[in-house]
Amino acid sequence: MGKATWSTPLLFHSKRLCFSVLYLFTVLFLALYSSLSSTKCIFRSSPFDPIQTPLFFYPHTYGEHKYAIPTLRSSCVSPVFFSDYWLVLKEIQDFCLNSSYSPLVLRYQRKKSGSFAGNFSTQKRLSYFDHSDDKAEIPCGFMKEFPINASDRIFMRRCKDVVVVSATFGDHDKIRQPKGLGSKTLETVCFFMFIDDITLKGLHAHHLLLDETEENKIGVWRIIRVKGKLPYENQAMNGVIPKYLVHRFFPNAKFSIWVDAKLQLTVDPLTLIHSLIISENVDMAISKHPYYIHTLEEAMATARWRKWADVESLKMQMETYCENGLRPWTPEKLPFTTDVPDSALILRRHGVESNLFSCLMFNELEAFNPRDQLAFAFVRDRMNPKVKMNMFEVEVFEQIGVEYRHNLKYVLGSFTEVPKAKRARSDGSVNGSSWKCENYLLEMWGESHD
Repeated sequence: MGKATWSTPLLFHSKRLCFSVLYLFTVLFLALYSSLSSTKCIFRSSPFDPIQTPLFFYPHTYGEHKYAIPTLRSSCVSPVFFSDYWLVLKEIQDFCLNSSYSPLVLRYQRKKSGSFAGNFSTQKRLSYFDHSDDKAEIPCGFMKEFPINASDRIFMRRCKDVVVVSATFGDHDKIRQPKGLGSKTLETVCFFMFIDDITLKGLHAHHLLLDETEENKIGVWRIIRVKGKLPYENQAMNGVIPKYLVHRFFPNAKFSIWVDAKLQLTVDPLTLIHSLIISENVDMAISKHPYYIHTLEEAMATARWRKWADVESLKMQMETYCENGLRPWTPEKLPFTTDVPDSALILRRHGVESNLFSCLMFNELEAFNPRDQLAFAFVRDRMNPKVKMNMFEVEVFEQIGVEYRHNLKYVLGSFTEVPKAKRARSDGSVNGSSWKCENYLLEMWGESHD
């Protein structure tokens, strides 16, 4: 018998080929590791079962994907794991079927004139923060008429499980279709988009809505037209109405997701509700602000970038909050890791706590301005019963939606119209004892109060 001999594989006869194969596998491994560990904040179990084909095609002139804002994050602090789609679907359907939730009574006595009461005084608003008895009527804003067709209200009451709500007034944003919807999602989730007459004209111009019919839809969105003059001169404040009073428009829904019109969802709403609300056992979920932790930081940025031009009213608002207990963020506020949210996406489990939070927020926004980041911590920290809230990382927010800039319009020779700022009175109070947020600033900066 011949003696067996070992020979070198042909692959190793060429050093160049050997190094090329080694380099290829190293690069593939690093690319896979990087995509899974450093940039992705969401992980899906298989099978995910998304709808593969687009649900609606816009005319190319509409430009629904213009002005996307790039978001690149190099790390992920707390990734979110999505369970299997079919398990999520069954669990949410069973929860909605067996839920004992009943809508809370939220009403006001009308004046003889037929309209609701106007803005509350600070003292009256503060008296509403302690409602430990969940059988008590919870005072809520929405003091003005919001004219909606009776047929639309019927459809809104029929939504009994999960509702996704958005709004665009003044033709300020495009209407964008959500992506990644599961094949059974539209049987459980309702999509409603509130628009005004100005936005309606824009949709007519692009032949997206030809007439008013019972099935007035654009893709998944049922279009709800708010007719005539809107309650507030400021369009952002009009958007606050469906944003924070969603439980009043959809009294039979068990869960809701508010989506700013500038945001396009890229993840199924059911998986978001399951992962960010149900799995965390919370009443609400909202993203952290990408830059700010303290409320006064956000207030100063609001004035600096003229997001609200009346600086005097901003000063009055912050002084009111400081005088009535607002403090900068400290570890004592844990598990909340920030006082400033990014409120473009808000998820809610409808119930006593989340409805109370929403009503108190609306009252503050109507009293001061629609910048909800400013009232957020004051309402959250003062209300009773406390709301359980999941404030997830901004990297997660960037993985579940694509953010766009608002429609750019050519006004007065430019594409932007900067509001004229109304400065705060220069009374020397910032450095004196009359500045009611002095202790707030000293605590925020870590300085002594002496």
